[in-house]
Amino acid sequence: MDIKLKLLASLCAVFLIAGCGNKAEEKEPEEVIGEVEAEETDTEEESTEEVAELPFTTPFTGEGVAEEIEQRPILATINNHPAARPQSGLASADVVYEMLAEGDVTRFLALYQSTIPEQIGPIRSARSYFIDIAKGLDAFYIAHGYSPEAKSMLANGVVSNINGMHYDGTYFKRSSNRQAPHNSYISGENVLAGAEKLGASMIYSKKVFYPFYRDEDNVKIGVRANEAMVRYSQNSSFNSTYVYDQETGQYKRFSANTVTTDYLTGEEIQLSNILFFEMPHRVIDSVGRRDIDISAGGNAYIFQNGMMREIKWKNSDGFLVPLEEDGSEVKLVQGKSWIHFVPTTPGLASAVTYSE
Repeated sequence: MDIKLKLLASLCAVFLIAGCGNKAEEKEPEEVIGEVEAEETDTEEESTEEVAELPFTTPFTGEGVAEEIEQRPILATINNHPAARPQSGLASADVVYEMLAEGDVTRFLALYQSTIPEQIGPIRSARSYFIDIAKGLDAFYIAHGYSPEAKSMLANGVVSNINGMHYDGTYFKRSSNRQAPHNSYISGENVLAGAEKLGASMIYSKKVFYPFYRDEDNVKIGVRANEAMVRYSQNSSFNSTYVYDQETGQYKRFSANTVTTDYLTGEEIQLSNILFFEMPHRVIDSVGRRDIDISAGGNAYIFQNGMMREIKWKNSDGFLVPLEEDGSEVKLVQGKSWIHFVPTTPGLASAVTYSE
Protein backbone atom coordinates (compact mmCIF):
# COMPACT_ATOMS: atom_id res chain seq x y z
CA MET A 1 0.00 0.00 0.00
CA ASP A 2 1.51 3.39 -0.95
CA ILE A 3 1.69 6.38 1.40
CA LYS A 4 -1.40 8.18 -0.06
CA LEU A 5 -3.61 5.11 0.35
CA LYS A 6 -2.39 4.59 3.91
CA LEU A 7 -3.23 8.23 4.75
CA LEU A 8 -6.72 7.90 3.23
CA ALA A 9 -7.35 4.71 5.20
CA SER A 10 -6.30 6.49 8.41
CA LEU A 11 -8.69 9.41 7.80
CA CYS A 12 -11.56 6.99 7.11
CA ALA A 13 -10.82 5.23 10.37
CA VAL A 14 -11.02 8.56 12.25
CA PHE A 15 -14.42 9.40 10.74
CA LEU A 16 -15.72 5.91 11.53
CA ILE A 17 -14.65 6.21 15.16
CA ALA A 18 -16.21 9.64 15.53
CA GLY A 19 -19.50 8.68 13.86
CA CYS A 20 -20.09 5.06 14.81
CA GLY A 21 -18.77 4.73 18.37
CA ASN A 22 -18.61 1.06 19.43
CA LYS A 23 -19.13 -0.25 15.89
CA ALA A 24 -15.69 1.03 14.95
CA GLU A 25 -14.18 -0.81 17.91
CA GLU A 26 -15.64 -4.06 16.57
CA LYS A 27 -13.95 -3.49 13.21
CA GLU A 28 -10.61 -2.38 14.65
CA PRO A 29 -9.40 -5.89 15.64
CA GLU A 30 -10.11 -7.06 12.08
CA GLU A 31 -7.89 -4.31 10.72
CA VAL A 32 -5.12 -5.19 13.19
CA ILE A 33 -5.37 -8.87 12.38
CA GLY A 34 -5.19 -8.08 8.69
CA GLU A 35 -1.97 -6.12 9.26
CA VAL A 36 -0.41 -8.99 11.25
CA GLU A 37 -1.32 -11.51 8.57
CA ALA A 38 0.25 -9.31 5.94
CA GLU A 39 3.46 -9.07 7.99
CA GLU A 40 3.57 -12.86 8.45
CA THR A 41 3.07 -13.37 4.71
CA ASP A 42 5.98 -11.05 4.01
CA THR A 43 8.12 -13.03 6.45
CA GLU A 44 7.21 -16.31 4.76
CA GLU A 45 8.09 -14.88 1.38
CA GLU A 46 11.45 -13.73 2.71
CA SER A 47 12.19 -17.19 4.19
CA THR A 48 11.85 -18.83 0.78
CA GLU A 49 14.81 -16.91 -0.57
CA GLU A 50 17.73 -19.11 -1.59
CA VAL A 51 20.36 -19.53 1.12
CA ALA A 52 23.88 -18.58 0.04
CA GLU A 53 26.24 -21.52 -0.45
CA LEU A 54 28.69 -21.93 2.42
CA PRO A 55 32.22 -20.97 1.36
CA PHE A 56 34.16 -23.94 2.81
CA THR A 57 33.76 -27.72 2.98
CA THR A 58 34.86 -30.30 5.50
CA PRO A 59 37.84 -32.31 4.16
CA PHE A 60 36.48 -35.80 4.88
CA THR A 61 32.68 -35.39 4.60
CA GLY A 62 32.42 -32.64 1.98
CA GLU A 63 29.74 -30.75 3.90
CA GLY A 64 29.49 -26.97 3.69
CA VAL A 65 30.76 -24.91 6.64
CA ALA A 66 30.99 -21.19 7.30
CA GLU A 67 34.64 -21.22 8.38
CA GLU A 68 37.68 -23.09 7.12
CA ILE A 69 38.47 -26.23 9.12
CA GLU A 70 41.54 -25.74 11.31
CA GLN A 71 41.19 -28.78 13.58
CA ARG A 72 43.90 -31.40 13.09
CA PRO A 73 42.44 -34.87 12.39
CA ILE A 74 42.23 -37.24 15.35
CA LEU A 75 42.54 -40.98 14.72
CA ALA A 76 41.51 -43.43 17.45
CA THR A 77 41.86 -47.22 17.61
CA ILE A 78 38.40 -48.53 18.54
CA ASN A 79 37.77 -51.99 19.94
CA ASN A 80 35.36 -54.10 17.85
CA HIS A 81 35.14 -57.20 20.03
CA PRO A 82 31.47 -58.12 20.66
CA ALA A 83 32.06 -57.30 24.36
CA ALA A 84 32.97 -53.74 23.32
CA ARG A 85 29.75 -53.05 21.40
CA PRO A 86 28.04 -50.71 20.99
CA GLN A 87 30.98 -48.32 20.80
CA SER A 88 30.94 -44.68 21.84
CA GLY A 89 31.56 -41.86 19.36
CA LEU A 90 31.22 -43.81 16.10
CA ALA A 91 28.38 -41.62 14.84
CA SER A 92 30.67 -38.57 15.05
CA ALA A 93 33.48 -40.10 12.97
CA ASP A 94 33.95 -38.61 9.51
CA VAL A 95 35.55 -41.86 8.30
CA VAL A 96 35.94 -45.30 9.87
CA TYR A 97 38.62 -47.71 8.61
CA GLU A 98 38.00 -51.37 9.48
CA MET A 99 40.66 -54.07 9.24
CA LEU A 100 41.90 -57.30 10.76
CA ALA A 101 44.13 -57.35 13.82
CA GLU A 102 44.78 -60.81 15.29
CA GLY A 103 42.97 -63.86 13.99
CA ASP A 104 39.52 -63.03 12.63
CA VAL A 105 39.02 -60.02 14.90
CA THR A 106 38.68 -56.59 13.26
CA ARG A 107 39.41 -53.19 14.73
CA PHE A 108 38.31 -49.71 13.76
CA LEU A 109 40.32 -46.57 13.17
CA ALA A 110 37.85 -43.72 13.69
CA LEU A 111 38.77 -40.39 12.10
CA TYR A 112 37.44 -37.27 13.83
CA GLN A 113 37.67 -33.74 12.53
CA SER A 114 34.24 -32.23 11.82
CA THR A 115 33.05 -33.17 15.32
CA ILE A 116 34.89 -34.41 18.39
CA PRO A 117 32.47 -36.51 20.46
CA GLU A 118 32.01 -36.32 24.20
CA GLN A 119 33.49 -39.81 24.62
CA ILE A 120 35.46 -42.21 22.39
CA GLY A 121 35.93 -45.92 22.92
CA PRO A 122 36.52 -48.52 23.99
CA ILE A 123 40.11 -47.68 22.98
CA ARG A 124 42.36 -50.57 21.97
CA SER A 125 46.04 -51.10 21.19
CA ALA A 126 48.17 -49.88 18.27
CA ARG A 127 49.54 -51.84 15.33
CA SER A 128 52.23 -50.70 12.92
CA TYR A 129 49.80 -50.23 10.02
CA PHE A 130 47.46 -48.19 12.24
CA ILE A 131 50.36 -45.81 12.84
CA ASP A 132 51.18 -45.69 9.12
CA ILE A 133 47.61 -44.59 8.41
CA ALA A 134 47.75 -41.95 11.15
CA LYS A 135 51.00 -40.64 9.67
CA GLY A 136 49.48 -40.38 6.20
CA LEU A 137 46.63 -38.31 7.64
CA ASP A 138 48.98 -36.30 9.88
CA ALA A 139 46.52 -37.21 12.63
CA PHE A 140 46.90 -37.05 16.40
CA TYR A 141 46.76 -40.76 17.24
CA ILE A 142 45.01 -42.39 20.19
CA ALA A 143 45.52 -45.98 21.38
CA HIS A 144 45.72 -48.00 24.60
CA GLY A 145 48.57 -50.46 24.29
CA TYR A 146 50.73 -51.54 21.34
CA SER A 147 52.41 -54.42 19.57
CA PRO A 148 56.24 -54.55 19.90
CA GLU A 149 56.75 -52.88 16.51
CA ALA A 150 54.09 -50.26 17.18
CA LYS A 151 55.65 -49.48 20.58
CA SER A 152 58.98 -48.76 18.87
CA MET A 153 57.32 -46.54 16.24
CA LEU A 154 55.46 -44.53 18.86
CA ALA A 155 58.57 -44.16 21.04
CA ASN A 156 60.46 -42.84 18.01
CA GLY A 157 57.84 -40.17 17.37
CA VAL A 158 56.54 -41.44 14.04
CA VAL A 159 53.24 -39.74 14.92
CA SER A 160 51.99 -37.41 17.65
CA ASN A 161 50.07 -39.62 20.03
CA ILE A 162 48.69 -40.30 23.47
CA ASN A 163 48.52 -43.84 24.81
CA GLY A 164 46.50 -45.33 27.64
CA MET A 165 49.52 -47.36 28.79
CA HIS A 166 50.98 -44.12 30.13
CA TYR A 167 47.80 -42.26 31.10
CA ASP A 168 45.44 -44.96 32.39
CA GLY A 169 43.29 -43.40 35.09
CA THR A 170 44.14 -39.82 34.09
CA TYR A 171 43.32 -38.96 30.47
CA PHE A 172 41.95 -42.48 29.89
CA LYS A 173 39.12 -43.69 32.12
CA ARG A 174 37.85 -47.21 32.79
CA SER A 175 34.13 -47.94 32.57
CA SER A 176 32.69 -50.02 35.41
CA ASN A 177 30.04 -51.39 33.03
CA ARG A 178 32.51 -53.50 31.02
CA GLN A 179 35.44 -55.79 31.65
CA ALA A 180 39.03 -55.01 30.67
CA PRO A 181 40.38 -54.80 27.99
CA HIS A 182 37.02 -53.64 26.63
CA ASN A 183 36.49 -50.68 28.97
CA SER A 184 39.08 -47.95 28.26
CA TYR A 185 37.65 -44.60 27.12
CA ILE A 186 38.90 -41.10 26.47
CA SER A 187 36.77 -37.98 26.38
CA GLY A 188 36.98 -35.38 23.64
CA GLU A 189 38.07 -32.90 26.28
CA ASN A 190 40.93 -35.15 27.40
CA VAL A 191 42.09 -35.68 23.82
CA LEU A 192 42.73 -31.95 23.53
CA ALA A 193 44.11 -31.66 27.07
CA GLY A 194 46.48 -34.59 26.43
CA ALA A 195 47.69 -33.06 23.17
CA GLU A 196 48.40 -29.80 24.95
CA LYS A 197 50.33 -31.55 27.72
CA LEU A 198 52.46 -33.40 25.14
CA GLY A 199 53.05 -30.23 23.13
CA ALA A 200 51.33 -31.63 20.03
CA SER A 201 49.91 -29.06 17.64
CA MET A 202 46.24 -29.54 16.85
CA ILE A 203 46.34 -27.27 13.80
CA TYR A 204 45.40 -28.88 10.48
CA SER A 205 48.59 -28.52 8.46
CA LYS A 206 48.98 -31.40 5.96
CA LYS A 207 45.59 -30.65 4.36
CA VAL A 208 44.71 -34.05 2.90
CA PHE A 209 41.08 -34.37 1.78
CA TYR A 210 38.66 -36.26 -0.47
CA PRO A 211 36.94 -34.70 -3.52
CA PHE A 212 33.12 -34.73 -3.39
CA TYR A 213 30.22 -34.61 -5.82
CA ARG A 214 28.26 -31.36 -5.86
CA ASP A 215 25.43 -32.93 -7.87
CA GLU A 216 24.50 -36.40 -6.66
CA ASP A 217 22.72 -37.27 -9.93
CA ASN A 218 26.18 -37.89 -11.36
CA VAL A 219 26.77 -40.66 -8.82
CA LYS A 220 24.37 -43.10 -10.45
CA ILE A 221 26.93 -45.13 -12.36
CA GLY A 222 27.81 -48.81 -12.04
CA VAL A 223 25.41 -51.61 -11.22
CA ARG A 224 22.43 -51.50 -8.90
CA ALA A 225 23.41 -52.77 -5.43
CA ASN A 226 21.18 -51.90 -2.50
CA GLU A 227 22.88 -54.37 -0.18
CA ALA A 228 26.52 -55.34 0.34
CA MET A 229 28.16 -57.81 2.70
CA VAL A 230 31.81 -58.35 3.63
CA ARG A 231 32.90 -61.69 5.07
CA TYR A 232 36.24 -61.82 6.90
CA SER A 233 35.85 -65.42 8.08
CA GLN A 234 33.38 -68.05 9.16
CA ASN A 235 33.03 -66.11 12.42
CA SER A 236 29.90 -64.05 11.77
CA SER A 237 30.74 -61.69 14.66
CA PHE A 238 33.03 -59.72 12.37
CA ASN A 239 31.11 -59.92 9.10
CA SER A 240 29.14 -56.82 8.16
CA THR A 241 26.19 -55.93 5.95
CA TYR A 242 25.21 -52.54 4.51
CA VAL A 243 21.66 -51.79 3.41
CA TYR A 244 20.80 -48.75 1.29
CA ASP A 245 17.75 -46.64 2.11
CA GLN A 246 16.33 -44.95 -1.02
CA GLU A 247 14.52 -42.30 1.02
CA THR A 248 17.50 -41.10 3.06
CA GLY A 249 20.21 -41.86 0.50
CA GLN A 250 22.20 -43.47 3.32
CA TYR A 251 23.49 -46.93 4.20
CA LYS A 252 22.64 -48.63 7.45
CA ARG A 253 25.35 -50.91 8.90
CA PHE A 254 24.78 -54.32 10.51
CA SER A 255 27.39 -56.44 12.26
CA ALA A 256 26.55 -59.99 13.31
CA ASN A 257 22.99 -59.19 12.11
CA THR A 258 22.70 -56.33 14.62
CA VAL A 259 22.42 -52.72 13.51
CA THR A 260 25.48 -50.65 14.43
CA THR A 261 24.60 -47.84 16.84
CA ASP A 262 26.43 -45.25 18.89
CA TYR A 263 26.32 -45.99 22.62
CA LEU A 264 26.44 -42.28 23.47
CA THR A 265 23.41 -41.21 21.46
CA GLY A 266 21.65 -44.44 20.54
CA GLU A 267 21.56 -43.31 16.91
CA GLU A 268 22.12 -45.74 14.05
CA ILE A 269 25.24 -45.28 11.96
CA GLN A 270 24.36 -43.60 8.66
CA LEU A 271 26.87 -43.71 5.80
CA SER A 272 27.10 -42.16 2.34
CA ASN A 273 30.05 -44.17 0.99
CA ILE A 274 31.19 -47.76 1.57
CA LEU A 275 34.60 -48.71 0.16
CA PHE A 276 36.55 -51.96 0.05
CA PHE A 277 40.32 -51.90 -0.57
CA GLU A 278 42.05 -55.16 -1.43
CA MET A 279 45.44 -55.38 0.36
CA PRO A 280 48.16 -57.99 0.96
CA HIS A 281 47.97 -59.44 4.49
CA ARG A 282 50.40 -61.77 6.26
CA VAL A 283 50.71 -63.18 9.78
CA ILE A 284 54.02 -62.15 11.37
CA ASP A 285 54.16 -63.86 14.79
CA SER A 286 52.87 -66.73 16.91
CA VAL A 287 50.22 -64.52 18.49
CA GLY A 288 48.63 -64.04 15.08
CA ARG A 289 49.53 -60.39 14.61
CA ARG A 290 49.46 -59.24 11.01
CA ASP A 291 51.25 -56.97 8.64
CA ILE A 292 49.02 -55.21 6.09
CA ASP A 293 50.67 -53.63 3.08
CA ILE A 294 48.97 -50.24 2.77
CA SER A 295 51.45 -49.02 0.16
CA ALA A 296 50.82 -51.51 -2.68
CA GLY A 297 47.64 -50.07 -4.18
CA GLY A 298 45.23 -52.38 -5.96
CA ASN A 299 41.62 -53.30 -6.65
CA ALA A 300 38.70 -51.73 -4.84
CA TYR A 301 34.90 -51.50 -4.78
CA ILE A 302 32.77 -48.46 -3.98
CA PHE A 303 29.08 -48.32 -3.03
CA GLN A 304 27.23 -44.99 -3.38
CA ASN A 305 23.57 -44.08 -3.88
CA GLY A 306 22.59 -47.74 -4.14
CA MET A 307 25.12 -48.33 -6.92
CA MET A 308 28.37 -50.32 -7.01
CA ARG A 309 31.38 -50.09 -9.30
CA GLU A 310 34.91 -51.45 -9.44
CA ILE A 311 37.68 -48.92 -8.87
CA LYS A 312 41.32 -48.85 -7.73
CA TRP A 313 43.19 -47.40 -4.77
CA LYS A 314 46.66 -46.00 -4.24
CA ASN A 315 48.87 -44.72 -1.44
CA SER A 316 49.64 -41.04 -2.02
CA ASP A 317 52.30 -40.00 0.50
CA GLY A 318 50.63 -42.17 3.14
CA PHE A 319 47.05 -41.08 2.32
CA LEU A 320 44.89 -43.87 0.88
CA VAL A 321 43.11 -42.55 -2.21
CA PRO A 322 40.36 -44.28 -4.27
CA LEU A 323 40.86 -43.98 -8.05
CA GLU A 324 38.67 -44.35 -11.11
CA GLU A 325 39.82 -46.68 -13.87
CA ASP A 326 41.23 -43.68 -15.78
CA GLY A 327 43.42 -42.71 -12.82
CA SER A 328 41.37 -39.71 -11.63
CA GLU A 329 40.38 -39.51 -7.98
CA VAL A 330 37.00 -40.96 -7.06
CA LYS A 331 34.46 -38.39 -5.90
CA LEU A 332 32.56 -39.25 -2.75
CA VAL A 333 28.97 -38.45 -1.87
CA GLN A 334 28.76 -35.83 0.87
CA GLY A 335 28.56 -37.49 4.27
CA LYS A 336 30.36 -40.15 6.27
CA SER A 337 32.34 -43.08 4.86
CA TRP A 338 33.34 -46.58 5.99
CA ILE A 339 36.45 -48.17 4.45
CA HIS A 340 37.24 -51.90 4.76
CA PHE A 341 40.66 -53.45 4.18
CA VAL A 342 40.13 -56.88 2.62
CA PRO A 343 42.92 -59.51 2.28
CA THR A 344 44.02 -60.29 -1.29
CA THR A 345 43.40 -63.90 -0.34
CA PRO A 346 40.55 -64.67 -0.83
CA GLY A 347 40.16 -61.23 -2.48
CA LEU A 348 37.28 -58.87 -3.11
CA ALA A 349 35.36 -61.16 -5.44
CA SER A 350 35.07 -63.80 -2.69
CA ALA A 351 34.91 -61.62 0.43
CA VAL A 352 32.40 -59.01 -0.77
CA THR A 353 28.97 -59.89 -2.12
CA TYR A 354 26.16 -57.56 -3.16
CA SER A 355 22.61 -57.63 -4.49
CA GLU A 356 19.80 -55.34 -5.61
